[in-house]
Amino acid sequence: MSKLEKAKGFKKSKAGTYLSIGTTLFGAVSVVKQAKKARFEQDRLQLVDAIVSAAAIATGVALLVRELRRMNIDDVLADD
Repeated sequence: MSKLEKAKGFKKSKAGTYLSIGTTLFGAVSVVKQAKKARFEQDRLQLVDAIVSAAAIATGVALLVRELRRMNIDDVLADD
């Protein structure tokens, strides 16, 4: 198995999915800072950018959580 195949397998594993959720949520820290700065400076365009980025993060996390749930359902079905 090549390194690329191993990396693809990890990405589709539970551990890889949890890691993806963590790194995605880590990006939320910078979005919160950006939103605070935009509100302080009363910069509407920067605030809109922060809101759109937050929506993208929320959507990404929701997709990853859905993938985790599917993995758990598959595990339960495989045990039968």
